[in-house]
Amino acid sequence: MYKSLIRPLLFQLPPEQAHEFTFYALKALLQLPGVSELVRRWAQLTGPGLSRDVFGLRFPNPVGLAAGFDKNARLVDEMAALGFGFVEIGTVTPRPQPGNPRPRLFRLPHDGALINRMGFNNEGVAAAANRLRLRKSDVIVGGNIGKNKTTPNDAAADDYRFAFQKLFDVVDYFVVNVSSPNTPNLRALQDKAPLLHLLQTLQEENRAQLQPKPVLLKIAPDLNEAQLDDIIEIVQETNLAGVVATNTTISREGLETPPSQVEQMGMGGLSGRPLRERATEVIRYLNRTSGGAFPIVGVGGIFSPDDALEKLEAGAALVQLYTGFIYEGPGLVKAICREVNRLTVTA
Repeated sequence: MYKSLIRPLLFQLPPEQAHEFTFYALKALLQLPGVSELVRRWAQLTGPGLSRDVFGLRFPNPVGLAAGFDKNARLVDEMAALGFGFVEIGTVTPRPQPGNPRPRLFRLPHDGALINRMGFNNEGVAAAANRLRLRKSDVIVGGNIGKNKTTPNDAAADDYRFAFQKLFDVVDYFVVNVSSPNTPNLRALQDKAPLLHLLQTLQEENRAQLQPKPVLLKIAPDLNEAQLDDIIEIVQETNLAGVVATNTTISREGLETPPSQVEQMGMGGLSGRPLRERATEVIRYLNRTSGGAFPIVGVGGIFSPDDALEKLEAGAALVQLYTGFIYEGPGLVKAICREVNRLTVTA
C-alpha cells in the first residue's frame, strides 16, 4: 500500500514539504482513539532472536531510526509505535538555527537516493529536551549533537558540551556528529587532534555524572584507511562506546541520474542505495582492523532485509534506517526484524 499509493502521492510534493506533511499526518493519525494500538499490532514484532545488549543498553530489536529524520524529537512515540527498536533524534545544536536556504533536499528516484544540504536546521537543544520529557513510550532514544554554524571550530567543544548537558537526563546515549558535509568546516573536526580534544572534553563531562552514558562517534564514508585507523585509535583512547558508520557522502560516483540533473541539485550529502556498499566497507574495515573492539551502528543504503543483514554480517551490532524508510515505507522495519529473528533462532 505504501509503495503503490502513499509514496506516489508524497512524491508529488517537494521533498521537504512531503517530510513535513508526513510528520503532521502521523501525529494526527496516531492521536485518534485506538489507532496507535492498531498500528503497534501491525508494525511491531517480537521474537527470541531480536533483542540486543549493546553498549550497556537492552535494545528490543536492532533496527533504529537514524538521525536527521526527526531532528526536533517530534515523533519519538510515533516511531516507537512503527516498530523501531530505538530512535536517534537530532542533529541538535545549542541554539536554534534555520539551516541552509531552500530548496535543500532532493530526490534521485532512479538511484533510490536523496541529496540534502539541510545545514543542521533545528529548534535548538532545549526544545528537543522539553519534548523528550513529555514522551510516553519507553523506546531507547539517542541524542545526536552538533555545533552551531556560527561557532568557530576552536570553540566547537563548548557547543557539544552544552548540548550534552541539556540532553543528558532525557536520552539513553549520545552521538557526536562531526561528519555532516553541510556545515562549513565541520568535517575538519574529524582530524585527529581536534577530534581527540572534542571527545576528551565530552568524556570528562560524562564521567562527572553519577551514571555516565554511552557516547558514540558518527563518521563520514569518505574517510580513507589511514583516517579510519586514526578513528579506531581515538575511539579506544577516549573510551567511546562505539561508532555510527556512516553519515552521507559527498561522492557522486555511479549514479544513474543524469549528471546535469545532479549538478542542478548542487552541494550536499548523498544518502540511499549508492551509499550501501561503501558504508558496509567502512563497517567491515573498522570491525576487522579493531578486532571487534567496539560496537558499530551500521547505516547507509538499507532498503531490504538483505541490506540490513549485510551490515550485521560485516560487523554492525545495530542498524539504522533513513532514506530506505522513505522509499520503502514503515513495513521495512518489520521485514528486517522478521528476517533477523528467523536467522538468529535457526542459527
